Amino acid sequence: MDTQHLQAFVAVAETGSFSAAGQRLHLTQPAISKRIATLEQQLGSPLFDRVGRKISLTHAGQSLLPNAKRILREVAAAQQAIADLQGEVQGTLSMVTSHHIGLHRLPPALRHFTERYPEVKLDLHFLDSEQAYDEILQGRYELGAVTLAPEAVAQVAHEKIWTDELLFAAAHNHPLAERESLQLADLSPWQAIMPDAQTYTTRLVRQLFKNHHQTLEINMVTNHLDTIKMMLSIGLGWGVLPRSLLGDGQLRILNVQHPPLNRDLGIIYHRQRNLSNAARAFLQRIRSFTPDAESFKTGLPKA
Repeated sequence: MDTQHLQAFVAVAETGSFSAAGQRLHLTQPAISKRIATLEQQLGSPLFDRVGRKISLTHAGQSLLPNAKRILREVAAAQQAIADLQGEVQGTLSMVTSHHIGLHRLPPALRHFTERYPEVKLDLHFLDSEQAYDEILQGRYELGAVTLAPEAVAQVAHEKIWTDELLFAAAHNHPLAERESLQLADLSPWQAIMPDAQTYTTRLVRQLFKNHHQTLEINMVTNHLDTIKMMLSIGLGWGVLPRSLLGDGQLRILNVQHPPLNRDLGIIYHRQRNLSNAARAFLQRIRSFTPDAESFKTGLPKA
């Protein structure tokens, strides 16, 4: 069973399209179809039902998918382990990050890393932090740069790199901006714009309001903090944003009386996964960009 055939199978299963799978693997659609046909012939069973333009996995395909992913992960890990024996920093570094961290925290470290290690192919993907945890647990990515979960996740090692101070903000012409001092109760009647309720950031804010016995009505939701900033700037409501997004004066920081509200950002990876030389080198590089970060490490090896 050829790993290239398995790669084609996984790509079609995940994208739901032979053409999209071809784009992912830089192959033509006929080449993908040929690989799937060969794999089906080897297994003696169809892997996909093709009804019109819709493609779905057969029972055989559903059974093969997790095993195919496991095989491909193990092959990639073996290849990387052999390459790492040379002591070289090379190969592919697969990473997942949130949009906020990818846009506002990672760029300096990524630039210096790619300049220092040009032999490393960086495979970077953007997802919400909560989804990124699931992808790390599934072994799809080696490292994640995310908002750290408030509660420890047993299989995931983490290292705190940054702290985001979260502040209440609104447009300069919003009625709340006219008040010199505010309580949480003053915010409750007004529309809030926040990330999805299941995100770590919104859970922090909800807990704050709950602790002070106040209601929080979120009427508009988007998980992109830069989008929230735009929506706040045109007066659609109040929100909570990292201080790092509020330095340009576009929004008024509201003087709300409350305990400090912070979220931790950092690097995660699966505890049972041996990090490649590239991953270790990246960890070392990103630490060098955070001289003031607290040394909050749990289980991460030294680079």
